[in-house]
Amino acid sequence: MFAWQSLFRALIMTLFFALCWQGAISIFAIPHYLLPEPVAVLNEVSSQWALLFMHAKITLWEILLGLVLGFLFGLLSALLLASSQTLSAFLLPILIASQAIPVFAIAPLLVLWFGYGIASKIAMTILIIYFPVTAACYDGLRNTPKQWLELAQTMGISSRQLLFKVRLPAALPALASGLRIAVSVAPIGAIVGEWVGSSQGLGYLMLQANARIQISLMFAALFILVVIALLLYFVIDKLLHRIIPWVCHLR
Repeated sequence: MFAWQSLFRALIMTLFFALCWQGAISIFAIPHYLLPEPVAVLNEVSSQWALLFMHAKITLWEILLGLVLGFLFGLLSALLLASSQTLSAFLLPILIASQAIPVFAIAPLLVLWFGYGIASKIAMTILIIYFPVTAACYDGLRNTPKQWLELAQTMGISSRQLLFKVRLPAALPALASGLRIAVSVAPIGAIVGEWVGSSQGLGYLMLQANARIQISLMFAALFILVVIALLLYFVIDKLLHRIIPWVCHLR
């Protein structure tokens, strides 16, 4: 019942957004080469489905691989930071300082280092999601309930057992929040990487459509990207609620 209610609300919001979109075009007489009508975009999705699907598969693959690797790297970094105060004192300032460099400025370097293939787009996605996952997990590890730590000390467990059996389970809700953020921003990394240099993917298709003034096709590619992002978010969110049921109490 809950899934059907969520789907119904999503359809209502989509319809409302489409009506506002169409209303803005009609009221302000916006030309189609600036903002195509929703019906035109849907017609483009239908007529160019094979082309859109071919490029969407590449982008989805980049997002998924970037998510998995970025999540693993972020989790490992958070565990290293939490396991040693000495490591934390040296690595945490470097981690924070690295965020001062815009990832968009690094994209050309990644293409130069990893080539125009899928590797540079995966690397860009990893950079985008690495910090949210690391910061969320590390924050959760640092805020383990005091009672849990005191109970663990009375049981005489080792520091390693304390980290993996007490602090990490306590940090799972925070890690879940970081993963949700990562899923939301992961498509940005893949698309930016494709904009900088690629021969396939939705980002590449959008650039080509823009250069040819195929605005409806560009919006169709954007629509497919939004659908991918939403589906990934809701799938991950559903999995998190099954794996970590108590996360729902934090929302």
